[in-house]
Order: sequence, then C-alpha cells, then structure tokens
Amino acid sequence: MAWSEHVVVRDGVRLACRDWGGPGQPVVLLHGLAGHAGEWDMLARRLSSEHRVVAVDQRGHGASERHPHDVSRAAYVADVIAVVDQLALQRPVLAGQSLGGHTAMLTAAAHPGLARALVLVEAGPGGPNPNGPVDVGRWLDSWPTPFPSREAAAAFLGGGVVGEGWAAGLEQRDGGWWPRFDKDVMIRSLAENAQRSFLQEWRQITCPTLVVLAQTSFIPAQETDQMLRQRPATLAMSIPGTNHDLHLEQPHILHTALTGFLESLS
Repeated sequence: MAWSEHVVVRDGVRLACRDWGGPGQPVVLLHGLAGHAGEWDMLARRLSSEHRVVAVDQRGHGASERHPHDVSRAAYVADVIAVVDQLALQRPVLAGQSLGGHTAMLTAAAHPGLARALVLVEAGPGGPNPNGPVDVGRWLDSWPTPFPSREAAAAFLGGGVVGEGWAAGLEQRDGGWWPRFDKDVMIRSLAENAQRSFLQEWRQITCPTLVVLAQTSFIPAQETDQMLRQRPATLAMSIPGTNHDLHLEQPHILHTALTGFLESLS
C-alpha cells in the first residue's frame, strides 16, 4: 500500500502528512528532532493492513512549514490536535519517537479522552538539561553539508538502515544534498525541554501506555524507574541490540510489539 499526502493547515502553518490509509483504529506517528515522516515507512506499511496510519512531518521538519515562528511544546501539541481533527481520526493511538514521543505524551496529558492509547519509543518526561540545545547545535554543525550524494550522507549519518533513514529526509538542490530543516529551529524546539522535567504531565495521562526502549537507550534508567513508579500500569519493554533509532533498526520487532499492544486494547 502506498501513502498519499494530506496537508493540514493550522494558524497559517502547513503540516504535511503521509496518510497510509488502512482500516480500523487510527495511529498517528510522530518523528523525532531533525527527523521526518518517512522514518516510519517500514512500520507504517505493515501497520496499515489493520490500522489507519498517518505519519506527520512536524513543524520545522520535512515537507512542512520550515520556518514556524512558534516552536513551543504547546504549538507542537496543537498541531497534533489539528491533524486529528482535520483528518477525522477518531480516538487515535499517538505514537512517537524521541521528541515526537514527548509531543505525543504532552498531547495525551493535555487532552484526556482524545487518545485511545500512547506509545513512547525512546521517549519520556525528560529533565533539566541546559547543555542539550548546545550539544544538538554542535552535532548539526558537524554535518558536512551539502553532502555530495545521498550515499555519502547515509554513511555519515550512521550507515546501514539508520543512515539510510536519516538520508531519506534530505533534499537535492544546488548540486548537493541538504537537510530539510534549519538548525536554529531545531535548537529553539528544545528550549523548554532543556529547562524542566515534564513528570507532572506524565502523571496526568490516563490512557493505556506502552514504552519501548533501546538496549542502549537515551533515557536514563532512573527516569524510566520514576515513570513506572508513578504510573505502574505502564507496559514497558526493551529491544535487544538497539540504539536510539530503534524504529529504523528493528521496525519488524517494533511492529510486533505495537500490534500486540493494540490488540490488547480491544
């Protein structure tokens, strides 16, 4: 099954969505910082046999508005609500990786009853990290853009399926391959996460929740323990041999975990 593009406009900001169609329970997929909706293609294709799957290019990313004025957490959340409303997705499952998972979490917390369930992939409430935006800025500065080829980009961005997943988000122009985002937008998008934890929002969530972590996870064990203590009904699992981009490394295993979780909801 191929996807079709839908464009959702909220407050003048264009949001591009990959709509995979499919029957049954809607699932909204949200990528991480500096990512793109295409990262979910392998998973979305499989899920769409039984679920209505929509993957979103979030503001500042991919085919969506590149220079949004507002990159607050509230703006990202409001975008998810607009996608759900304008595409008539009834009680969707919200699933996201990294910053996309954080957005899904905040959406479920702020709008009780909206989501049928929540899936966090390498994501959690986080905590104060003043150096986070600086570190991300340095990482983005290290990209030797423009890349001479998509293959060179994939090799630099991790190689294998991870590098290919990241490189798929680039655009070809002016004789090279460039990111489809601006560094300053990425850094501003992290501002609130650098300042505080969102554990209060985590505690407000009432829908069933699955947390999927990598074996080599970005989420500190202390944070995971705190999450499970505060919401002990949360289902948590770790996928062996994976890193932060586990949705690219092991989409088949993630699909199995997700479908098992979604079947348990009915």
